[in-house]
Amino acid sequence: MASASLQFFAFILALFGVFGDITATLLPNWKVNADVGSNIITAITQMQGLWMDCTWYSTGMFSCTLKYSVLSLPVYIQAARTTMVLSCILSTFGICITTVGMKCTKLGGDTDSKSHACFAGGVCFILAGIFGLVPTSWYTREIISNFLDQSIPESSKHEPGGAVYTGFISAGFLLIAGVIFCTSCFRKQQGEWIYPPKQHHFPSTEQESNAGYNLKDYV
Repeated sequence: MASASLQFFAFILALFGVFGDITATLLPNWKVNADVGSNIITAITQMQGLWMDCTWYSTGMFSCTLKYSVLSLPVYIQAARTTMVLSCILSTFGICITTVGMKCTKLGGDTDSKSHACFAGGVCFILAGIFGLVPTSWYTREIISNFLDQSIPESSKHEPGGAVYTGFISAGFLLIAGVIFCTSCFRKQQGEWIYPPKQHHFPSTEQESNAGYNLKDYV
């Protein structure tokens, strides 16, 4: 029962991780540049994401431009696109597989099959967490290095946006969920190996009858 509850808790964490992963991939605020002019009317906020760049004006107007050219993008943005999409795909596969492998579901066949499916889903979550953690870390490193570069003007410097923090948190949820799923299956297999099921040997009725017959002969 405790293992089933732990798997359910890990599944909830994985759901949050999947939703956060997809949200971080689509959000346009991976890095934010706030440029405030002398007049409040000219205050703007520029945001850059993996797929589009957006500008928000203090007047309420909001405009976005899609990044059509892939080869013109920096290497870290191209890598972030690829790894985040892979993270979303792997985490979605992990949700489908662990749904079959969890103890609280009636899918997946016998206990061994469910255990293998649960372990495979945990591996998918771990890989998805790694693929989500690499681009967010690389992206944050580029933002910080550009921010600390004295040769770059103040108007061209950026700060990490909400999508980066969402990616970090989602990757952490996926990693924790994957570790819980893998360790729960491993503990079960290890327990079966250390404490094998006891085999009960019952004497046959034929041996009992023979033993009784021999005792009567000696009387």
